[in-house]
Amino acid sequence: MGKVKIKKNDVWIDMTPMSDVMVLLLTFFMLTSTFVKNEPVKVVTPQSVSEIKVPEKDVLNILVDKQGKVFMSMDNQAQMMDVLSGMTGQFGVQLSAEQEKKFQKDPMWGVPMEKLSAYLSLGQTEMSNAIKTQGIPTDSINSDGKLGKSEFQCWVDQALQVNPDIKLAIKADQNTPYKVVKKVMSELQDMNQNRYYLITSYKKLEEDK
Repeated sequence: MGKVKIKKNDVWIDMTPMSDVMVLLLTFFMLTSTFVKNEPVKVVTPQSVSEIKVPEKDVLNILVDKQGKVFMSMDNQAQMMDVLSGMTGQFGVQLSAEQEKKFQKDPMWGVPMEKLSAYLSLGQTEMSNAIKTQGIPTDSINSDGKLGKSEFQCWVDQALQVNPDIKLAIKADQNTPYKVVKKVMSELQDMNQNRYYLITSYKKLEEDK
């Protein structure tokens, strides 16, 4: 007796709705995600139970590593370039268009003004290695026998001139000596800047058993 062949029907699934959902999800994550800039040095922040979040916009980030080196960054690149223009004009530093472009692409800045031009003339890899050994000076500048603002204070002052509503956020390593962090805070206080965020890692309170 011959075998009965069962006709197989092809199953067709319309993937259009799934594709639409995937595109919508991808668009949502792209628009709502916050990209974190690479930092020149690794910083492990101390833990705290504070749930206050640092604003995502209009922030001048001040990074202090465990050796006491200070670095900075801004989220608004246009304002950052205005700050750079003010600093180069104040210190008489000449930068080429290519050097300014490198500064704009750098995730953070942190070299003395006298070394800024030479630093921005390096290749990308050399810049990444060189900045780790530098840092923005926090010592007062001697001008005509009088001590004035430090370069750190000048950067902060320029940022405030460009954006008076900018927020200050300090991120220090958990092993950074207290006197180093206190030095940064004291320089801000000397400028009457007494409100700033301290970035920490969130630690949940243990429930009482």
